[in-house]
Amino acid sequence: MRKTLLINTLFFLVAAKIFSQEKFVDTTKVTEIDEVVLTATRTARQLSSLPLPVTLVSKENIIKSGTIRLDEILNEQTGIITVADESGFEGVQIQGIASDYILVLIDGVPLVGRSAGNFDISRLTVGNIKQIEVVKGPSSSLYGSEALGGVINIITEKPKTETISGSASYRIGSFTQQDINLDLKQRINNFGYGLFANRFSSEGYDLNPDVEGQTVNPFENYTFNARVYNDFSDKLSVFASGRYYNQNQDAGFTVNETSFEGDSKEEEWNAHLRFDHAFNSKLALEYEFYYTNYNATEKLVDPISDDVLSDSNFDQRLLRPEIRGTYTFENNSKLTSGFGYQYDELDRTFFDEKVDFTSQYAYIQYDVDLFEKLNIIAGARFDNHSEYSNQLSPKLAIRYKITDHIAAKASVGYGFKAPDFRQLYFDFTNSAVGYTVLGYNVAIDKLRELQDQGQILDIVVPESDLQDPLEAESSIGYNIGLTYKKKNWNSEINFFRNDFQNLIDTQIIARKTNGQNVFSYFNFDEIYTTGLEANFGYKLNNHFTINAGYQLLYAFDKTKEDQVKRGEVFARDPETNETIAVEKSEYFGLVNRSRHNANFKIFYEISAIDANINLRLIYRSKYALFDTNGNGLIDDYDTSFIDGFVTTNIAATKTLFKNFNLQIGANNLFDYTDSGVPTLPGIQLYSRLNYNF
Repeated sequence: MRKTLLINTLFFLVAAKIFSQEKFVDTTKVTEIDEVVLTATRTARQLSSLPLPVTLVSKENIIKSGTIRLDEILNEQTGIITVADESGFEGVQIQGIASDYILVLIDGVPLVGRSAGNFDISRLTVGNIKQIEVVKGPSSSLYGSEALGGVINIITEKPKTETISGSASYRIGSFTQQDINLDLKQRINNFGYGLFANRFSSEGYDLNPDVEGQTVNPFENYTFNARVYNDFSDKLSVFASGRYYNQNQDAGFTVNETSFEGDSKEEEWNAHLRFDHAFNSKLALEYEFYYTNYNATEKLVDPISDDVLSDSNFDQRLLRPEIRGTYTFENNSKLTSGFGYQYDELDRTFFDEKVDFTSQYAYIQYDVDLFEKLNIIAGARFDNHSEYSNQLSPKLAIRYKITDHIAAKASVGYGFKAPDFRQLYFDFTNSAVGYTVLGYNVAIDKLRELQDQGQILDIVVPESDLQDPLEAESSIGYNIGLTYKKKNWNSEINFFRNDFQNLIDTQIIARKTNGQNVFSYFNFDEIYTTGLEANFGYKLNNHFTINAGYQLLYAFDKTKEDQVKRGEVFARDPETNETIAVEKSEYFGLVNRSRHNANFKIFYEISAIDANINLRLIYRSKYALFDTNGNGLIDDYDTSFIDGFVTTNIAATKTLFKNFNLQIGANNLFDYTDSGVPTLPGIQLYSRLNYNF
């Protein structure tokens, strides 16, 4: 009902404005080039004019902070938390929404290669980034599946000058961490190019000396990117980009005095071609073709017996052509629409055969000033997929300028995430323990095979429950807030709520004769995340700036909440050793969610000596890693909590001989460590020399 009402309202507003002949001042016009945002609307919009919650991280802020990987700079932004999974992949959490539901783009096209749904953002360097745009909340109306919780778009730099420009840098730090960059750009008449290379390596580190092996093993990776731009005429231009990433990491470890040797390898290719066609003064078209391939392999062997412990392969390919266009009306309103085709293929260990998805999609969006102070963006997208039911994803966003300095904005949108390959086709049996996990689409056939082999004791789920298609996960997200900007002050506050339905999780479908279980995937979870985000900035003068941010987050499973209210969830009190009912106030919430997150940043420029200092404090309150008492939720009686902590990062930069910059810094200055936080290895000192030309 809510979805239908939203769609009707959305298209009523669009239709009403199209038939109106009134003209208003364009309040969305771009006036500050550095604040142009492309991701939120797929058109150039000034950040301050957007009715959506968007975070923009500029190249200048990246350089000042001294960060070198995407996870580092995102972790310093309000409402964005980086979280590592069991395999070490470091994903990102936005408004309490996990990495599985966050779409990651480079220059507007998606990256693939996820571990159990989690995209590892630490594999992305920030050396040639112009800016990072983060759209918070459902963005499926423009980007489809995996944009249920938001979008991160990494935008690379374009060449501007006729002489060769760029930079070369070398950084060395603790744990022999080395980062080397070379970035070249040039614009020659109508032709431009950009070349970028990065090498990043570390000797790894160990947070738990009592356990054999390192927390993070040694690794080295390389990123190469070439971009070409050409203007054939005033109306037609082309952009072509190729990117290659390669990483090798020692994967060896020791368990029960037995050592296993081997390595893991990652390799990624991206090819992106886009033609920009200004058909006339009102209609602009874009023709885009994109291909990407991500491959990961790992092999571990006992060097004495030559026994193979594991030999895994993950090979994913995505092909996507798309055409989109923007029409500008007489009243400066814009109608954006597009359609495309996507082919997604995966060949991996624990699949019987190579599997693939196909989908077709179309979207439309109308961006209009209904009158001088009111901007409305209304849009929707339709996805037709080969493996799940069709999806219609609408969105409506409104911004009202209350005064010259204060504006109110609100948005509501529907997001979805398609069942992934693993949830549909997985066939895995743990050789050590003996449990089995089956993808939904193969569960019936595999159960029958196990029965024929005499491995099944009893089936606990009727076969009919496995016959209807697995539904896409979905959510409706709401954001409402205020912005204030006057002279040296700027601030914003945003209240958010995300309600999820049909979340996919594992469920026991059969018991095996060895005492273990068979699991498959089902739609049943309903959760929500809600809270507020606030950002404040003050520029004392041209040399001194202060920024602060805070997020309050509540994230709960609705089913678990109801069970707690009914007194159906129990835990053992460690003080009395008695089993007691968990109270509502003792239900902590979802795994890996902190109630409070905050950041505080100071930037001070010392012009007399051509230097600057950047100080950042990042706070995260306590959170739990997993359920330890077996009652299926996180409560005050669990023992996997990580206490709240603050990390302090500082960087100082000095310009030498005009074109050289020397930067020294320390991340995690006060040496915080916890074996439950593998991404914080203690204090990390570094120095970096950069040459600009």
